[in-house]
Amino acid sequence: MVRRFEKNRPSRALQVWQILIAAAHNRQILTYKILADIVGYGGAGVFGQILGHIADYCNQNGLPPLTSLVVNEKTGVPGHGIPVKNAPKKREEVFNYKWFRIVPPTVEQFREASV
Repeated sequence: MVRRFEKNRPSRALQVWQILIAAAHNRQILTYKILADIVGYGGAGVFGQILGHIADYCNQNGLPPLTSLVVNEKTGVPGHGIPVKNAPKKREEVFNYKWFRIVPPTVEQFREASV
């Protein structure tokens, strides 16, 4: 039976995690609009808390800031809710990290990371 991602934010964080590690592997930067199109959201302004789960998990586990790959279409930098200092340098760390060598976090781990 095909399962769909639940609509809760930690579940969507797992979905976005998978998209972002693939983008990192391919050295791609995504706009919020592109990410919204991939996951089937009507707009780009819905990712703050979802990306927050990922940012918190990365921060707590010593991982490069995976969320630095998602940028505003006009400014080319991550949104205000997901601050990344020295984004170009951090993106290189994200691009060079071997994301597919680690087990992805679970929905519960994302939930706990943002408590």
